[in-house]
Amino acid sequence: MSTPPENRELSPYTGWTRAHWEHTADRLLLAVRPYATPRNGMIHLPGPRPSVSGPRSDGLEGYARTFLLAALRVAGARGDDPHGHLARYAEGLAAGTGHPTAQAGLSAADPESWPRTTDIRQAVVESASVALGLRLTRPWLWDTLDDAVRQRAVDWLLPALGPSPVNNNWWLFGLTVAGFLQDIGVETDRAAATIDTALARIEEWHLGEGWYSDGPNRSFDHYNAWALHFYPVLHAHLTASAEQEDPAAAHPAGGKALLDLYGPRLHDQLTTATRLFGADGAPMPYGRSLTYRFAAAAAPWLGALTGHTPLGPGATRRLASGTLRHFLDHGATDAEGLLTLGWHGPYAPIVQNYSGPGSPYWASKGFLGLLLPADHPVWTATEEPLPAETADRVTPVGPPNFLLQSTASDGLVRLHNHGSNHVGPEDDPGYARFAYSTRTGPAHETPDNHFSLLLDGRETSRGPAAPQGHGPDWAASAHTPAPGVRVLSATAAHDRTEVRAHLVTGAPADTPVRQTGWATAPGGPTAQLHPVHGYDLAVAELRCGPTQFGPDSDALALYGRTSADGASLFVALASLTADPDPAPVESLAHVQVRDADPHGTDIHVTWQNGTTTLLRLTPEEL
Repeated sequence: MSTPPENRELSPYTGWTRAHWEHTADRLLLAVRPYATPRNGMIHLPGPRPSVSGPRSDGLEGYARTFLLAALRVAGARGDDPHGHLARYAEGLAAGTGHPTAQAGLSAADPESWPRTTDIRQAVVESASVALGLRLTRPWLWDTLDDAVRQRAVDWLLPALGPSPVNNNWWLFGLTVAGFLQDIGVETDRAAATIDTALARIEEWHLGEGWYSDGPNRSFDHYNAWALHFYPVLHAHLTASAEQEDPAAAHPAGGKALLDLYGPRLHDQLTTATRLFGADGAPMPYGRSLTYRFAAAAAPWLGALTGHTPLGPGATRRLASGTLRHFLDHGATDAEGLLTLGWHGPYAPIVQNYSGPGSPYWASKGFLGLLLPADHPVWTATEEPLPAETADRVTPVGPPNFLLQSTASDGLVRLHNHGSNHVGPEDDPGYARFAYSTRTGPAHETPDNHFSLLLDGRETSRGPAAPQGHGPDWAASAHTPAPGVRVLSATAAHDRTEVRAHLVTGAPADTPVRQTGWATAPGGPTAQLHPVHGYDLAVAELRCGPTQFGPDSDALALYGRTSADGASLFVALASLTADPDPAPVESLAHVQVRDADPHGTDIHVTWQNGTTTLLRLTPEEL
């Protein structure tokens, strides 16, 4: 397959057109074919280890997630399928649901049969990809199957309508299965109830401005893009489209009404979420399941598909094409064209135990834009620049209490985290760091962008971060690293400059503290860290170990000790930049620390351009 020529007139930033997306989809699908079982019911991809669900579940995952890619590719071409993708997946559907063991439990008797969703809960996840693929390709696949195969497929899907086994975005897998079953007129009342239940559950987690927590835990990450918006908004769009074509087939849920509710939320979330992409196309590496890579582009495509987006069509394509190119240009596929478990190339530290060799193909969601016809403005408009490359900007994001900081000269984006947590380990590097960027860390040996105390001979973790407010250029949070000890933290930002402040109360006098900066790999951006108040004057350098950007990284570090008066303040200046020969960060801001009535401390910051910021820290709150 020859690569399409670049078109720098239409796409001055990436050179890519719709033909490149179709070519890439075909290349990814053709690469997995040698790993399919004889009747295509499973795709057993190579990898360093199976997932915690086991090889049989992983084989289903390989089928389901690549089927979604095939569905987007063929549905986007209105059924044109020159490589015969759908025929293989139709055969696999018949094989996967065709043996009695698929209905009666796991067995090695038939290597093609799928595990039931009631036996292996990971199968619930994959049922959503199977159902969505069938819904998107119904005229060219489902409607061509014989009744026996259709009935077996329905029997395998139906248990997914039950309560979710995990209380987070998993509720939307049942919704997705239900949407397909509604479309084909199967168990419509039960399907409608499943949809209502799922939407009611995620309603509890919508905290405003289009931001959802992934469960009742203040967990904010890319699941907003590739799950919490993706499934309900796409379901609403497909339902509304079906109702428009055939008003007599209107669903009880009302597709237009759903789109009127969830579409504006998507628009609101994209207003800030699209600022999480660097000028090089990289999405912010924070949260979990980062091996899904360019699935982060699913939400911008969805905005264009539904009309609920703040981006122009050229900016949407520039973002999505930039993201896909970023990963392909940085080795996301191996020599055989297979997506690996990692970020750029293979990188085990960011891979959770639920991920198997087929997991990276959730990135298929990033091809959602293929559903837009070739003559849609998103494919015909000239590319426009991303927010990160138009102007320096600091943007507070209310619900997760993030502070986004981007600089146009280097296209680098930084996320200062003052409110996202996770249900997993307290020091999960994807959630516990004070800052992330599109070109660094997080490190998995020595924590970068971390403030810690040395208590009882061990370094403290951050633990859950409780938001303490935000302003136009600052955000704050508090955490309890040990019983009776509280750390109130604030970050202020301007251009590339950061002020990092921590007020420690409840710690024994003379307790050692450490502030680490950005973990940068050789050849990466330049990191700076400068003590302002409370720290020793010396700046140390620490080895932080590998990150997804390289096999080794280093971070600057500051050290200090708590005082005996009950409250100890530590303030530093920090910077991360890809600009050549950057000026020292201490020349970019003047920071004054003053006592404030009644018991707090004022931090006055005068930035290089003369504007000012005031941070007021008290032992109780900011």
